[in-house]
Amino acid sequence: MGRAIIDYFMGQGQVADCHQNTTKDKLRVFSPLFEEDEIPLQTLFRKYEDMPKIEKLAIDMAKGKTLDVGAGSGCHSLVLQQNGVDVTAIDISPLSVETMRQRGVKNVLEQDFFTLGEKYDTVLMLMNGIGIVGTLQRMPLFFCHLDEILAPGGQLLCDSSDISYVFEDENGRIEYPDTGHYYGELSYQMQYKDTVGESFDWLFIDADTLKVQASKYGYAVEVVMEGEHYDYLARITKNRE
Repeated sequence: MGRAIIDYFMGQGQVADCHQNTTKDKLRVFSPLFEEDEIPLQTLFRKYEDMPKIEKLAIDMAKGKTLDVGAGSGCHSLVLQQNGVDVTAIDISPLSVETMRQRGVKNVLEQDFFTLGEKYDTVLMLMNGIGIVGTLQRMPLFFCHLDEILAPGGQLLCDSSDISYVFEDENGRIEYPDTGHYYGELSYQMQYKDTVGESFDWLFIDADTLKVQASKYGYAVEVVMEGEHYDYLARITKNRE
């Protein structure tokens, strides 16, 4: 993804607007459960007015010292900066980090979320950023780490989707694949040009399951908006003892 992002960014010098970029290179996405898909690169560079309502609301709700997890090209961080928010963008891709710096994101770290030690008032995980948890078995690790980096009174804002609709047949019956795992646990692999990434686990978690998991570790989940495609925005906060 990092290579795709920096190539697209550098290619913008030939056009007036990123939405007019005519590159034919695609960021291809593979998963054993689905047909090949692709991520339109221009969506990774969208401006506030082009973002879904869920992302706009999350940006508007961000307050205090904010962490933008898996920031990619930095589109959310740039809007937050313009709004006067003290935001730090992190990504594990060095090419994404370089792109963000060139685009003007002030605070950028090449950093794994699970190795952070600083505290933040808002943790932002958009574009299903909570997917980095990978599986439900890693939820204890996730919430224990959230204990370390979330400031008192802080909030985690994340969006995800209930993908049960994918397994619905023409009669409206849902038949989940016989994998022995939660249906939202998927594996993906990406390819851009001749660069093929390693396979990785990715989690889509429905709101009810997220609430159950969060409550085990002393957190409350509030669904603040539901989208049009089985997606939702959640605000996660620590329960007061």
